[in-house]
Amino acid sequence: MQKRIVVIGGGPGGYVAAIRGAQLGAQVTLIERHKIGGTCLNYGCIPTKTLYRNAELLNTLKHIDDFGISVGEVSIDVDKIQKRKDEIVTQLVTGIEQLIKVNDIDVIQGSASFVSEDTLLVTKEDGETFHITCDDIIVASGSKPSMLPLEGIDLPGVITSKELLEFESVPKRLVIIGGGVIAMEFAGIFAAMGSEVDVVIRSDRFLKEVDSEITKRFAPYLKKKGINLHKNVSFVRIEKTEDGIALVGETKKGEVKFPADQILVSTGRSPVLEGLNLEAAGIEYTRKGITVDAHYKTTAKNIYAIGDVNGKIMLAHAASHQGIAAAEAIMGIEHKGNHDVVPNCIFVFPEISSVGLSEDEAAEKGIEIKKSKFMFGANGKALSIGEPEGFIKVISDMDDVILGVHILGPHASDLIHEGALAITSGLKVDDIANTIHAHPTLGEAFAEATMGLKGEAIHMAPIKTK
Repeated sequence: MQKRIVVIGGGPGGYVAAIRGAQLGAQVTLIERHKIGGTCLNYGCIPTKTLYRNAELLNTLKHIDDFGISVGEVSIDVDKIQKRKDEIVTQLVTGIEQLIKVNDIDVIQGSASFVSEDTLLVTKEDGETFHITCDDIIVASGSKPSMLPLEGIDLPGVITSKELLEFESVPKRLVIIGGGVIAMEFAGIFAAMGSEVDVVIRSDRFLKEVDSEITKRFAPYLKKKGINLHKNVSFVRIEKTEDGIALVGETKKGEVKFPADQILVSTGRSPVLEGLNLEAAGIEYTRKGITVDAHYKTTAKNIYAIGDVNGKIMLAHAASHQGIAAAEAIMGIEHKGNHDVVPNCIFVFPEISSVGLSEDEAAEKGIEIKKSKFMFGANGKALSIGEPEGFIKVISDMDDVILGVHILGPHASDLIHEGALAITSGLKVDDIANTIHAHPTLGEAFAEATMGLKGEAIHMAPIKTK
């Protein structure tokens, strides 16, 4: 008898789980209350990276004379920018919808809530309701922006990333509350387009999940790009002013105000749990997300939770792999993927990426490590393309097994995957050293950094020992 799977949510976790389930012979129904592709495709990864490309070009034009090229005055056409962004999103969403169709997956536009472990109440867009009973259910409802309980948070001009993506003009003054990935990416994008950007954070660290050596080296680039970072500020309120709005904060020196035309609230995301009626199915959860085991199975029989809703790792590619694992578990297949080694890519200027153990984590866990860095300023390709900033840092254990890779520099998001493969496969320094890397490429910097763990890097002076 053919298994019937229902997937709640059509984001990068849900639609991938649905397709994998269909590939394995299940009858799959996908319930999506908004748009296929979820936040990532419609309001996150793809539109922001499209705008990132605009910012990248603008940053290049600012020093285009270095390449012996002269251009006239540069202007921004917001309508064309938005049109291009929307066309790319539409193209990708349409492609996914076609994949869902050719895999014979039924799609229902609406929302779902649990009635029992095997039955859902579905409410369609037009208000029609009905029940679906199935063998297995995968919850992939995603996450939403977390809003601060701050006075003035509802004032006009206080927005989330979703609203900022739909900008009709470039704000002259943009204040960003929060120092996470989304906050720093938008800071770089709008600074490149001409906004005066102030990033305000409560602690003394931003991008807390990133190796601290990377963030220390990255901080000066923020200032260089015209981004003002304000640390250790307690948020007091948001207030209306004569010419806009302002974030009012408190520091050791007293009250401080950050005037703005728009204030982006970017203080993290929280799982979408409301409306699911999880109690009816006996699904345990906390405010951080639905409780799952190593196979993403919840505390209820035959119900799984993947992606942002389980709160483990809020990254689209992690959600996709969790979706594959859940679908395979349902169909009786032992999933052999490694879900602990997850690359993290941050699209700032220059890019940041990391995978595996950081030096900070090693210190916290008492793990003895070796580390090596190779500067992009010594790499031919980086110099040729005019992006010599940053470095690649590789961490290994004392037996030369690679444990972590951290990159600040050009195309970090593309380079990180060799590091991910090395860690997943348990590779050692010699495995990388004995693999020929093409010249001239940025990938050579990874090889050199890795070889440096044994003092064998060719294009790096040996570390002097006392």
